[in-house]
Amino acid sequence: QVQLVESGGGLVQAGGSLSVSCAASRSIFSFNLMDWYRQAPGKQRELVANITNYGRTNYADSVKGRFFITRDSAKNTVFLQMNSLEPEDTGVYYCRVPTSIRDYWGQGTQVTVSS
Repeated sequence: QVQLVESGGGLVQAGGSLSVSCAASRSIFSFNLMDWYRQAPGKQRELVANITNYGRTNYADSVKGRFFITRDSAKNTVFLQMNSLEPEDTGVYYCRVPTSIRDYWGQGTQVTVSS
């Protein structure tokens, strides 16, 4: 069992930067993978980025070179640094941890990019 709490969302102008965080209620050391998803209004939830426990990262084509995912096991937290934000990046950003038993999701944090 793990609880995930996202924070750091907000309103930013296009071209700006924002960082969102996902804090886990227990050690993330054993989580092989941690994901960031987002869901825009009227659209399906989509994978934005993920990171393995070895630090290997993967990004959606739409955010490559602009977004950067990191994890800090000492803080039990995964971060998503978002640069050069575009209005199309607007949505609710969710943290997800897949396990062999079930997937765990946070409640999400809203990111709004104004043009």
